[in-house]
Amino acid sequence: MDVSSFLITLDTITGGHGVVAGRVFIAVVFVLDLIYLLRALRTKRFYIVRHGQTILNAKRIRQGSAGGLDEAGKHQAHAAGAYLRDARIEKIIASPFERTKETAAIIDTYLKVPVTYSPLLGERRNPSEIIGKSAEDAKVEQIVDQIDLSYHDDNYRFSDEENFADLKRRAKRCLSFLGNQSDRSVCVVTHSIFLKMLLSFLLYRNKLHAPDYVKLAFFNPADNGGITICEYRPWKFFSKTRGWSVVAYNEMPTE
Repeated sequence: MDVSSFLITLDTITGGHGVVAGRVFIAVVFVLDLIYLLRALRTKRFYIVRHGQTILNAKRIRQGSAGGLDEAGKHQAHAAGAYLRDARIEKIIASPFERTKETAAIIDTYLKVPVTYSPLLGERRNPSEIIGKSAEDAKVEQIVDQIDLSYHDDNYRFSDEENFADLKRRAKRCLSFLGNQSDRSVCVVTHSIFLKMLLSFLLYRNKLHAPDYVKLAFFNPADNGGITICEYRPWKFFSKTRGWSVVAYNEMPTE
């Protein structure tokens, strides 16, 4: 039914007052659509926190999903919470790993906002051969060199780890997930390797390849408790970065 037919039908039903009522209805719908569009296009800011130091971080043990914060890590999480207290954050989204959940919980003692979890923010899955082993072990060093510090093809895989291609695809999904959040200011709690992949993909998109990532990751360390600030402007979707920008990288808050 077109607008004219709708107004005539409404006019018949309401005894001559339908045209006015219909126009009011259309105006209300238009205003609501405009409000929705403006909300969808507004700038969103993301405060991306690397979890606090863990007991295994301090011992240089390669981790899986388990392992909580040590005292230094708890202090870093408190410092991040204090830093973010005035950022008007509306929600925290964290990796479901033990260390990120603990970091998010400490930060939320300052923010007091809803906390949700997404596996998209989890750390890169290490090959099972090195999980729980010291980074100083000669065999572990060799494997890490092959995966993280040597140039290789995008699809290179040592064994059962999440390789470059896997991680790049997840970073793409994660950016879409974050961009679709309705909140204007969000705290994101994640991990070092995934954070660096997320930012690398944000900046270079499909032009990013494994040798590029190796260089970017090596020269841009992400410290425990560090905060990276990104913004998403939906109206710049057709820019090279699809509307994303990095405002600050690896800021280290102090209480």
